[in-house]
Amino acid sequence: MSQRNFLYYTFSIVRLLLYPFAMLYGAVVWLRNRLYDAGVYSSVEFSVPVISVGNLSVGGTGKTPHVEYLIRLLQYQYTVATMSRGYKRHTQGFVLADENTNALRIGDEPMQYHMKYPDVVVSVSEERITGIPHLLLRRPDIDVVLLDDAYQHRSVKPGINILITDFARPFYTDYILPLGRLREKRNAYKRADVIIVSKCPPELNPAAAADITKQVAPIDKQQVFFTAIEYDTPYDLFSKDTLPITNTNVVLVCGIARPEPMIKHIKAQVNDVHVLSYNDHHYFVSKDLEEIKAAYDNWDAKNKVIITTEKDAARLYLHADKIKEWGIPIIILPITVSVLFNKGNELNTIMLNYVQQTITSNNGDEDGADTVNETYS
Repeated sequence: MSQRNFLYYTFSIVRLLLYPFAMLYGAVVWLRNRLYDAGVYSSVEFSVPVISVGNLSVGGTGKTPHVEYLIRLLQYQYTVATMSRGYKRHTQGFVLADENTNALRIGDEPMQYHMKYPDVVVSVSEERITGIPHLLLRRPDIDVVLLDDAYQHRSVKPGINILITDFARPFYTDYILPLGRLREKRNAYKRADVIIVSKCPPELNPAAAADITKQVAPIDKQQVFFTAIEYDTPYDLFSKDTLPITNTNVVLVCGIARPEPMIKHIKAQVNDVHVLSYNDHHYFVSKDLEEIKAAYDNWDAKNKVIITTEKDAARLYLHADKIKEWGIPIIILPITVSVLFNKGNELNTIMLNYVQQTITSNNGDEDGADTVNETYS
């Protein structure tokens, strides 16, 4: 038996063994969704505009840069708040970020928002249904709430539900856990108002996009957009000064789900790259710092720098005092998203109109939330 046939045979056996677990998990999720659809479990609508950004799969679709896209769109007109679960934080319950906050208290992605957008109100709560009232009680001046990774949190009914799906692994080709990466069955996409196909090649042609849209099969209320990752201007971790990376030798420190596009981008601009890869959301400890410092010191190359992601920087900042002692350039390479096919204004209009219309219609409402009924999940 060839190696290829052996691997295919092994994979088929593993999938067969996992199938009953996928069926059981899918049945539980299906029942939960049916109870929401039937009104047995309730969803709560808040008078403040709420925009949810989420996905059907586990991780890696690019939710964070899309939340930041919305922050940049809204922050100059409105007081914007974000609410995340706070994955891998060392606290529980509702936490509002302040001047003493770090990644251990709120998680790396919320800390990224907090460091990057100081005027945005950043909060975390496992249960959005209780977190949003806490947030509005503490900050009644908030105009709009952005829910990060909340597609499955059906106890809150957002005004706009944005579903992100990865170009390289769209939901319509994936399978439910543990066979694949889906948290729900594929037809759960119908809850979305806007579907964004993320991480597309910038050169994606309209014919290919039309084929993807056909496979997404949007229902009448849905609009499909395509976005691509763009790398923004690199800057220093501590001074925030912009720094060029061309003609450097890079030690790349990254703990993200899919570092390959970033590695490819950096390699196109620098002399050489040495990659130190860690698990997604990895919290750096002393031995990691020693490894990073040794990789830099022992590399016989000139014009060396350390480059990392914004999410990793939020965790590295926990060791700011020690890292400053190194005297080594630590450069952050930020990412943004661009909307393809000149559809950015269309997407922006949907978001801005929703926020403005909701604020206008609820202008006299002071209690913050309208409960559909009183049975919570």
